[in-house]
Formats: sequence, C-alpha cells, structure tokens
Amino acid sequence: MNLVSVNAGARPLVEQLLRQADTLGVAVRHDERGVCIVDAGIESPGSVAAGLLVGEICMGGLGHVALRSGGSDWPTWLDVRSSQPVLACLGSQYAGWSLAASKEETGGKKFFALGSGPARALAGKEKLFGELGYRDQATQGVLVLEVDRAPPAVVIDKVLRDCGLAPEGLTIILTPTSSPAGTTQVVARVLEVALHQAHESGFALADVIDGSGSAPLPAPSPDGVEAMGRTNDAILYGGRVHLTVKGSDEAARTLAAKLPSGNSRDHGRSFAEIFKEVQFDFYKIDPALFAPAEVWVSNISSGNTWHGGATDMDLLRGLWLKEAAA
Repeated sequence: MNLVSVNAGARPLVEQLLRQADTLGVAVRHDERGVCIVDAGIESPGSVAAGLLVGEICMGGLGHVALRSGGSDWPTWLDVRSSQPVLACLGSQYAGWSLAASKEETGGKKFFALGSGPARALAGKEKLFGELGYRDQATQGVLVLEVDRAPPAVVIDKVLRDCGLAPEGLTIILTPTSSPAGTTQVVARVLEVALHQAHESGFALADVIDGSGSAPLPAPSPDGVEAMGRTNDAILYGGRVHLTVKGSDEAARTLAAKLPSGNSRDHGRSFAEIFKEVQFDFYKIDPALFAPAEVWVSNISSGNTWHGGATDMDLLRGLWLKEAAA
C-alpha cells in the first residue's frame, strides 16, 4: 500500500473541483498564507455534483461515486465502489482526525471537526494508520471538514504542521451536512461505514479484496441535526454493501451475520431521535448501529456468498416523504 499515494490520487479530482467551481456551485479562496479553502455549501450553494466529486476526493482517487435513478421505493441512489476499499475507505475517507481549538485559541467560539480525506494519511495521527501499516508522502494534500464555518488559523496551522505541507500545498474543503454537497458526500460513505464496522468486529482487513455499496440520497435539511440524521439513516436503513474477501468461510459468514445495523439495540428509530436522546453524545450510541442495513460477503477462496440484514425503506419513506395532495 505504501506505493500508492492517496493525496496524489486525489489531486486531479481536486483540480477538477477548482477548475469547475462555478459550474459546481462552490467558492474558492486562499487565506493570507496561501492555503486553498473551498466552500461547498456554507456561503455558496454547492451541488450534488460537487458532493459526488468530494466523495471521490475523500477516497483518494481509489473509488468511484455515481448517481443512479432508483425505483419505486426512492428516486435517487448513490453507488460507490473500490478495488482497494481498505485504503480508499479507512486510509483516506474515514473521518477520524480530531481537530479542535478552544475559545482562547480562536478568540471567539470553540471549534471542533473530524477531518477526513487524504491529508489524514500525511499526518498519521490516528492509531488506525499503524494498524494499516500505511503513511502517505506528498507535497500537496487535501482535507475535508463537515462544518458550517471555516476552521480558525490555529487549526489550519496544526494541519500544515502535522502534514508537513507548505501553505500552498494544502486544500481544505468545507461541506456542511445541511448542504447538497455535504449530504451527498456523507451518504457516499456507505462502503466506508461497512469497512469501519468490519475492522471493529475484528475481521482481518488484509482479507478484504473489493467492495461496493449503495444508499438512497435524501434531500438535505436546513436543520443540522436533522441533516445528520438523514444521512446516517440513509446508510443504517437503506445502505447495501457487497464485500469480496478471501480466507475461511466461517470468517466470511460471521462477518455477514455481525455486520448489519440490525444487530444494534438502537436499530429501528431515526438517528436524529437517538442523537437527541443521548444529549448529542456520539459515544453513548451503540457502536453497532454505525453499519449498513444489508450486506453480502463473497469469499473468493471458496466461491460462497453470505447474506445478512435487510433494508427498511418503509421507515425511510416515513421519515423523508410527504405525499402531495391528490
């Protein structure tokens, strides 16, 4: 994996985002030091098309995200696939880099965000990179933040220092979940959620060969908590993932049985409702909930495929859909 640079892989996609900024509805500026800041939904409108591109940027150029017209259960779906799913999803896309600043450091409001995307692999601050045995080296990096305001200078300084980048080598993309781009790029994490849950369950990541997934794309909500709820619900109740693995049938069967979100004690209610119930503390939510609704695990060592879980589109339609008057 060390031969692959997720930041180099993402760079052509970043350049496309910058080049097509007007068409995609994003705004590009440079701070006083030369760091490139892309607003994909705070002051600018953003777009679903921008979200699709940000989804592929997050995967370090090692994955594909596409829009698909759905059937009678929901009109629009996202399809995600990668032939290097562990590196694309966990080594790049996963939102695992904690970035915070106090009121004293910002001179105003405190700031907190979880950084995702290729620049995480330059900093390597998370234990996960030691487990993956992966670190990236590049002179240009890109970080994605799901925030409703730009990061303060102290946070940008930390990113530059930890990534070993010159200011002109860093691009930060801001995608609030309440925006079309933000909603899209979060739902595009359906495969990543499955890989993260597989890792948490103890499955050998080296045995994951390929992966694909799909999830319904809801309309973004102007309410931040509701927007977060919709994107999570899309995966927890509408997400479908197919993993191709090698190794024993028992390990593949166990993964298919343990992976779906239906194993969680919190399953069956909207994520926004659960989140409010725990006073907005993610760590009080059952970790097993963060998983796709339905999975297939194909074992290339035996040719057998195992299935687990089921989607609940009735629940999603009840949460998202209002029927027009006859």
